Amino acid sequence: MGITILGGINQGLIWALLAIGVFVTFRILDFADLTVEGSFALGGLIAALFINNLSLNPFLATFVAMLAGGAAGLVTGLLNVKLRIPPILSGILTMTALVSINLLVTGGTPSIPVLYAPTVYNWIFPEGMKIFGISANYFSELIMGVVFVAAVVALLYWFFGTELGMSIRATGANEKMSRAQGINTDLTKIYALVISNALVGLSGALFAQQQAGATNTMGQGAIVIGLAAVVIGETLIPARDHFWLKLTGVAIGSIIYRIITSIIFYLGLSTNYIQLISALVVAIALSVPTVKSSVTRYIKRKKNNAAPPDGGTAESAAEQSPSDTSDAEEKENA
Repeated sequence: MGITILGGINQGLIWALLAIGVFVTFRILDFADLTVEGSFALGGLIAALFINNLSLNPFLATFVAMLAGGAAGLVTGLLNVKLRIPPILSGILTMTALVSINLLVTGGTPSIPVLYAPTVYNWIFPEGMKIFGISANYFSELIMGVVFVAAVVALLYWFFGTELGMSIRATGANEKMSRAQGINTDLTKIYALVISNALVGLSGALFAQQQAGATNTMGQGAIVIGLAAVVIGETLIPARDHFWLKLTGVAIGSIIYRIITSIIFYLGLSTNYIQLISALVVAIALSVPTVKSSVTRYIKRKKNNAAPPDGGTAESAAEQSPSDTSDAEEKENA
């Protein structure tokens, strides 16, 4: 069970980068971007190709995968702002095109292995080393995952405090008002989509190196997993005014989601149900604010119905003497 939880944490850290990318478009920009399903696989395949087939340094290969993911986001942005294609259709078009592009990257094969080539994980501890009876690879993945997530959170916190970052946030909050204030909203949308999908490509590259290979279908359901992490993080850590806490909450949501799924699979549930589990988690998490609001309104309504119409308390109304009641009735009759 300990290894299962540790593995869930490691995967949660990798998918946290994807979830933060989804957060940038879904929450900050208010843009429903489905490109991530293709850019995640693209990042993984590019990294695997450069590491395994071209013997490129794994860190450099990971950076190239980020650029590839950012390029996919650029295409979606151009489709939306230049051709005026709706956001969701822009993402679908790019995602569909990436299916063929990913096949070109693999040379027509379904996957690219990363078996004996060096990765970003296996340089910290010697090969075959164990810590507390557990393979050191788990701890390498943990350390690198924390480093990457912390670096991304810090960089985004700094970036979205700059003039350009604030312009992106303003565009997502009120595009018409932002345009009236002189902000080039077309450019801010493109920047946000590039940043988002670059993070998704980074996540795919790290995932491919952790799994010792990449497939052209590894991005299926990525958007649901990313949304699940975002919603879980916002539900557990409702940070309205602290942007860095929002980003951290998304990462924590990703880790929690992956731990839950890892435990479920450890208990014997088939991996065929992963999409169903993801959908249920998202639906439950999204319904929490609505349910909470309904319960609050119900409690207020009960209190208002219990109070007398003149604003007094129920106890004072009950303590009114019969003579007072009769006097009031006589005055009304008169």
